Amino acid sequence: MRISIRRQIPTTLVLLAALWLTPFKGRGQSMSGGNYKITSSVQASGGGAGTGGGNKVIEGTAGQSAAGGPLTGGAVSHTSGFWPTTLGQSPQPSGQTAFQFSATNYSVQEDLGAVAITVVRTGDSSSAAAVDYWTNDNVAKQKADFEFAAGTLRFAPGETAKVFQLLINEDIFSEGNETLTLSLGNPSGALLGQLSTTTVTINDDSQESPVNPLDDAGAFVYTHYHDFLNREPDPAGLAFWTEQITSCGNDSQCIAIKRVNVSASFFLSIEFQETAYLLYLMHKESYATTPKYTPFMRDLQEVSRGLIVNSPGWQQTLTKNQQEFATQWASRPQFKAAYDGLGNDAFVSALYQNAGIVPTQAQKDQLVAALNSGSMSRASALLEIAANPAFRQQEQSAAFVLIEYFGYLRRDPNAFPDSDLSGYNFWLTKLNQFGGNYIDAEMIKAFITSFEYRGRFGQ
Repeated sequence: MRISIRRQIPTTLVLLAALWLTPFKGRGQSMSGGNYKITSSVQASGGGAGTGGGNKVIEGTAGQSAAGGPLTGGAVSHTSGFWPTTLGQSPQPSGQTAFQFSATNYSVQEDLGAVAITVVRTGDSSSAAAVDYWTNDNVAKQKADFEFAAGTLRFAPGETAKVFQLLINEDIFSEGNETLTLSLGNPSGALLGQLSTTTVTINDDSQESPVNPLDDAGAFVYTHYHDFLNREPDPAGLAFWTEQITSCGNDSQCIAIKRVNVSASFFLSIEFQETAYLLYLMHKESYATTPKYTPFMRDLQEVSRGLIVNSPGWQQTLTKNQQEFATQWASRPQFKAAYDGLGNDAFVSALYQNAGIVPTQAQKDQLVAALNSGSMSRASALLEIAANPAFRQQEQSAAFVLIEYFGYLRRDPNAFPDSDLSGYNFWLTKLNQFGGNYIDAEMIKAFITSFEYRGRFGQ
């Protein structure tokens, strides 16, 4: 499907007009008997001794070594001292509900595409349950070889399997086969099964192209779907945006202009504005700060799950995703710690203050009255303020620059090779100097021709 564009940009940007469309610290305690699981994704630290039959719990902080002991009996044993946690997992007790990957490893060819990852729930599935998943860099890196994936899979009663996509990228480097790992954690309503981690092997091309994939119009557009919309392209959308560039023929000046406009269209699309930009606004009104790359990308996958704008039922999917995500956001410990102690009037005032806008008295009174009557939840109030036109206009440029770093460079603005926000501040100042006109500010042009962006996939 074509990407629909919100027409909330300066009228001077006429070049786009033709493109617009509609802690597990190890505990010093003894254990004996009972059935316990081994959490193989962490390493344990702490003293204590354990004896007796049954399987033992080994829990700890990821990346640490295990100390203490001794531990004997049951499915594992541990003598005093330090050891790396490379234990086999004990069998899942029969009758218990458990989450695990459907395979010990997955294999995919290095190319622009995706591999479907299945998480299964075994045992009793009569109740709702949930589990988190995330990718871990290994030889394969999220900045180039694949797109960072993380989120929560929520199983309704009776559901026994969920699938998520791991997006794979293309590059020109001869690197041999590369691997990454996927992990499950933070289960709710179930335990972790034996396969709580799995390996994905990206099979290197037998012969690499000498040309950077970004120099191909189709691959350039395809990568934008991965980087900005976090999904595989729909065929019609891929064809439409590719044709915007290829219609230039061999006119290099035309191609350069069209590549900038096509790239900007992803940020300006309804799909992006109502998912990624919504997340930015919710973070700003909640905490008066801008989001960080990793949690932002995780949240983006939650609020955009299953969404393709202009596909059948997309409005219903978007509304459902936004409402469910806002409810989860308002239930997080950080948010509750900040606002549970406030009455509704103070709560609304705090959100507007964080957002940096002054509502009319009628706007504020209406929100407070709805909260007091119970006709609106605090999650809905978050969405209401995020939809405020003045708020959205005010934050447009700051969000635009931040997303350049998140999308093209896959990092925070002050992360390596930067060490502070001077680069981010430079581009924000320049964009503001040109009234938000990214063409005159040459912002997108600079990012898509930068060595760091192009170096993700080639030279």
